[in-house]
Amino acid sequence: MSQSLTEIAQELKNNPKKAQLIYAFNGTGKTRLSRAFKALLASEIEGDDGENTEHSELSRKNILYYNAFTEDLFYWDNDLDGDETRKLKIHPNAFTKWVLEEQGQDQNVIGHFQRYTNPKLTPHFNEEYTHTNSNHELVTVPAFSEVNFSFERGNEEAEENIKISKGEESNFIWSIFYSLLAEVVDVLNVTKPHKRETAQFNQLQYVFIDDPVSSLDENHLMQLAVDLASLIRKSTSSLKFIISTHDTTFYNCLHNELKSKSCYLLESFEGNSVSLTEKKGDSNTSFFYHLDLKKKLELAIKENNIQRTDFLLIRNLYEKTASFLGFPQWSELLPGDNEENKQAYLNRIIQFSSHDNLANAQSSYLRPEEKQTVKFLLEHLLNNYGFKLQGAQNA
Repeated sequence: MSQSLTEIAQELKNNPKKAQLIYAFNGTGKTRLSRAFKALLASEIEGDDGENTEHSELSRKNILYYNAFTEDLFYWDNDLDGDETRKLKIHPNAFTKWVLEEQGQDQNVIGHFQRYTNPKLTPHFNEEYTHTNSNHELVTVPAFSEVNFSFERGNEEAEENIKISKGEESNFIWSIFYSLLAEVVDVLNVTKPHKRETAQFNQLQYVFIDDPVSSLDENHLMQLAVDLASLIRKSTSSLKFIISTHDTTFYNCLHNELKSKSCYLLESFEGNSVSLTEKKGDSNTSFFYHLDLKKKLELAIKENNIQRTDFLLIRNLYEKTASFLGFPQWSELLPGDNEENKQAYLNRIIQFSSHDNLANAQSSYLRPEEKQTVKFLLEHLLNNYGFKLQGAQNA
């Protein structure tokens, strides 16, 4: 049954489980759901305590959330004039101020970031400094408002002031949020509020996490899931967690690590309506994820509405099929009677399914021959690897 995002948010709020896991394809509405949930809780926030400070802003929060809007707090200064000093800047906000400046968690943030990326890639937070701006005015830059990055090359030299990739940037932002969340759990685990080191989180009821890092490799993604699950298990307060993702590996790892949980599949329909269906088991046993991919591709082909993102779906379908059948490389399933032919299809899929290419694509338009490639690759997989029989059995 289709519902509005607000209705689903209310359903999640009414659930007594400590953790709720939501699986959904990209574009289904996970981020919009997190915003709807935040709006639902906003009406319950108690009145102002009369202190116009960032601490009072923090103490009025009843939900802590991580989604695409969290990343908007961070932006790059690429030093277009000098092309030397590239730094990631942080918009003033109560959360990063508390975790970095008040709690001194910068070293923990660096440690988390290096575990998820590369131990040689190092963030450096700024200290407070003054400079003269373009209007010849003296400006004070607060500490922990800028970050630059260096990369150790294995010798005495380091590459300074580098601009990290979008994926590494997401990892860094998540590392700050995770350090904050770890502090929150520790604070709220103290049963008696008057004995807590801070009262900043006394009203906090929920943590909503939407796709923390979508660009991690599988090993680091599983590590992140294990870390997050461990933190949720460690929480002994009444704090509840809602986590949504499009990644089956991340979802399955959380599913296996957490015991007190509810699991859902979020789907979207025409007219901005959605549905939230409770599921039992991980994605492999309850979602028939590969059949969902197949269905979406078949619909796109039928309606002649093949997009660039469908190359990502066809790649994902080949990867899942290869993993299920025990092939070491998904490219072995590609059509072609020799490696040269298979490589040609592999290059085409990678070209169109690359995250960077999709993110920077000016248009989703595909030429007729490119659309035909998607159709041919799907038909090849269905005709040669038993999908029709499996689909009939699971219909």
